[in-house]
Amino acid sequence: VQLQASGGGLVQAGGSLRLSCTASGSILEINAMGWYRQAPGKQRELVAEITKVGDTNYADSVKGRFTISRDNAKNTVHLQMNSLKPEDTAVYYCHAELRFLYGFSPRGPTDYWGQGTLVTVSS
Repeated sequence: VQLQASGGGLVQAGGSLRLSCTASGSILEINAMGWYRQAPGKQRELVAEITKVGDTNYADSVKGRFTISRDNAKNTVHLQMNSLKPEDTAVYYCHAELRFLYGFSPRGPTDYWGQGTLVTVSS
């Protein structure tokens, strides 16, 4: 199983970016998908997550600015980030809690992480 993230980059304050993450492999079911971030010198924190039925949860710091969405058919999660602030600068990690097939045996739920994508917001 792999999670491939894309969409990070450099943007000015007030701008927008869209992150995407696709899970691939012998996946049976994906429960929650989401995004975490880690700024220099800080702990990794939840940004947003979405369940397979569409329930969402956001960090207070991003409510009203970020929107998480999911395409279950494509095992893909998106994070639309608007009104970006310098304090949003961090490495963003895609996360999925999923069940997968190992040989002929189902495994999980297990946490998987993407490789991280850097978001830099300049003031």
